[in-house]
Amino acid sequence: MDILLDPNVAYLILVLGTFLALVAIIVPGTGMPEIGALFCFLLAGYAVYHLSFNWWAFLILLVSLVPFGYSIQKPKREVFLVLSIAGMILGSVFFFTQDLKPAVNPVLAIIVSAIYSVSIWFVIRKTIQAAHAHPVHDLDILVGQVGEARTDILTDGAIQVDGELWSARSEKSVPTGSRVRVVRREGFVLLVESDDRK
Repeated sequence: MDILLDPNVAYLILVLGTFLALVAIIVPGTGMPEIGALFCFLLAGYAVYHLSFNWWAFLILLVSLVPFGYSIQKPKREVFLVLSIAGMILGSVFFFTQDLKPAVNPVLAIIVSAIYSVSIWFVIRKTIQAAHAHPVHDLDILVGQVGEARTDILTDGAIQVDGELWSARSEKSVPTGSRVRVVRREGFVLLVESDDRK
């Protein structure tokens, strides 16, 4: 366990734990990031217990969660994400001290901070875009389209529309092979009527 008392190793574990915790916040429910973050924080806690650390750096880490939480709620809040990333980098670099100076190797801090920033930026932006994207297959676009009755349609039946076979029903009987127009949708069932236009 002595390797965990190296400030550089403890710094890497702390950064990894922070990264996994943020991933767990934006993509909850999978369990793996949560378990990984908990394991990293337990190891970092062991190092914190035995090494000197800055309370103000710890407070910066905590405060940086506020703009992070605000940035992931809606798109176009990148400024707050930048503030959060900057706070997390600053807090983690100055977290461990040695003779009142950062105990982490500056070159290591720069490399890890760059990788951390790019990774968080990419993951957060992609997640926000995915969360606010419109469904690729919008079923409401079927309303108004013309298709063909593949079976007799009344209380139930099937039509071919937009290149796919759909369950359908109609208020009036529609024979097989007739042209039909989709008038509305109820779940995955299309309500149709005969389309007599040529």
